Amino acid sequence: MAQSFGVIGLAVMGENLALNVERNGFPISVYNRSPEKTQTFMATRAKGKNVVATYSLEEFVASLERPRRILVMVKAGKPVDAVIEQLKPLLDEGDMIIDGGNSLYDDTERRVKDLEAAGFCFLGIGVSGGEEGALNGPSMMPGGSKAAYESIEPIVTKIAAQVDDGPCVTYIGPGGAGHYVKMVHNGIEYGDMQLIAEAYDLLKNTLGFNHKQLHEVFAEWNATDELNSFLIEITADIFSNVDQETGKPLVELILDAAGQKGTGRWTVMSALELGVSIPTITAAVNARIMSSIKTERVAAAKQLVGPSGMYEGDAKAFVSKIRDALYCSKICSYAQGMALLSQASETYNYNLNLSETARIWKGGCIIRAGFLNKIKKAFKENPSLPNLLLAPEFIQTILDRQAAWREVISVAAQLGVPVPAFSASLDYFDSYRRESLPQNLTQAQRDYFGAHTYLRIDKEGVFHTEWAKPEPAAV
Repeated sequence: MAQSFGVIGLAVMGENLALNVERNGFPISVYNRSPEKTQTFMATRAKGKNVVATYSLEEFVASLERPRRILVMVKAGKPVDAVIEQLKPLLDEGDMIIDGGNSLYDDTERRVKDLEAAGFCFLGIGVSGGEEGALNGPSMMPGGSKAAYESIEPIVTKIAAQVDDGPCVTYIGPGGAGHYVKMVHNGIEYGDMQLIAEAYDLLKNTLGFNHKQLHEVFAEWNATDELNSFLIEITADIFSNVDQETGKPLVELILDAAGQKGTGRWTVMSALELGVSIPTITAAVNARIMSSIKTERVAAAKQLVGPSGMYEGDAKAFVSKIRDALYCSKICSYAQGMALLSQASETYNYNLNLSETARIWKGGCIIRAGFLNKIKKAFKENPSLPNLLLAPEFIQTILDRQAAWREVISVAAQLGVPVPAFSASLDYFDSYRRESLPQNLTQAQRDYFGAHTYLRIDKEGVFHTEWAKPEPAAV
């Protein structure tokens, strides 16, 4: 009997998604380029399950019922193209290839066009949730043709995370829409993680909190409606872990050089191309880059001197202010991500439903958080909302907390603790709320040196001035 679903690639995500599909009632076939990996999988995690192991692509394709549905879980970029090219001669019209990796949306757009022109179906699905999510229910962001999505909907709605208002999957839009939304999701994730890291830095280095106190603070924050989230939860867990060899908090033994796989950088690049301001996410990417030059920073620390010291005020009150600053900054980070999605939807004709996007992020994914309900509500009530900062859900929240937010950033500057994402978020808020910005001077400069012209506030038209140089002062 033919299997109803196939998975190519048995790394961590591929294995776990395969087991998720099988557990939900869909018999699967698997293939991995390395036969040893397949053998190990069959002898361990897949033992006794409705899984057929195959050791060639020909055998793999022949084992699947038609129209075939094949999930490709290999490294993004050229490896995906290579697998597609190997599959094409073996497939029949109407068969479907699904790319579940972190592919660049441009690549997905190209693959959709190429494969549909050849008579096949193709979906690019952003999958978030890491190893645990893939196994127990991820958030899934499918892009491609609506018909292609509908043919796989019975499977993805079962394997996705389930929340109070449905499965964490929905049809995102045509072409590369799914991978675009996943990319921006990851950009928001970068922002979230950096903001949490800055809150930790402040608690540790301006208040002197030890790992037990840090655990207690983050556990308490995770119990609030505002900050309840997967990332805050795991942060609290991290501070409770002690290294068995040294007896020291494990997190303090980890080298402070963060890695990145590219999706945050892609988000920043796309925002620049579309002309959307995302300073918090950009600051988060830059912070990881700065962290990576560890040797250089160690040398610089011996020569460059700045302020230091501890906060001398009410520690309990300052913890509360850091929490407020974190929440306000988090709202700005999500506002930037949603603004980018809105512009991309218009530019690329994705027709994104931002309320649904927020809904499917409520479970399974890395940025799942209680306050996504507020974002879902904001865009459901006003689908054309220009910016999350203008949503009734958030206006008063920030206005009530901005004094604390400003104080935290001021203290950080006075004590020499870098808070690039906190600061970028406040700059975003202050720029967005200002009726007038100083770029009138920028336009004057551009016209002075390059005759780039300018608009006026008091009359219609485009203007250029032959700017007069001041007369030399009389001696």
